Amino acid sequence: MPEEKIVVLMGSPRDLHFAAKVKSFLKKEKFPVSCVYNVASAHRTPEKLLNDLKENEDSAASIVYITVAGLSDALSGVVAGYSRFPVIACPPDSDKHGGMKVFSSTAMPSGIPVAYVAKPENAALVAMRIFALNNPELKEKLDKFKQKMAKAVYDGAEEVKKVTEKKDVNKLAV
Repeated sequence: MPEEKIVVLMGSPRDLHFAAKVKSFLKKEKFPVSCVYNVASAHRTPEKLLNDLKENEDSAASIVYITVAGLSDALSGVVAGYSRFPVIACPPDSDKHGGMKVFSSTAMPSGIPVAYVAKPENAALVAMRIFALNNPELKEKLDKFKQKMAKAVYDGAEEVKKVTEKKDVNKLAV
């Protein structure tokens, strides 16, 4: 099986604080997929971007790109237009620009698919689901992750039940 790798492409080094959450999530949840970071601007350094993409296209790895770029987010579209691998746009300024950001990240011409995920941890999770389609070990880890998430809800429900049985619910409202 080829190496599975998330390539996080940032438009600027300033995006690293936001983008670092991808690798942190993978590490915290113990997903055995490599994650590498790179900076290349579709506007300022298009030659570098295309050269970096070409290296990845020629590799034997299975790759999912997570693009982290603000403003117009041309990075996601250029990567999707050049690469055979999936592209997940995860802009660091989604909260600030809302619906306009979704448009600039995903309004691509036919044949240039870009997915949009606002949170870097969820972008990493989408990548894991893509890899798990052909990797039973990752599928099992995703199943365990899903069970852990469900357990947290059930545990929370039990805690709320205990607290509300002991006290007046109206006094608990914040």
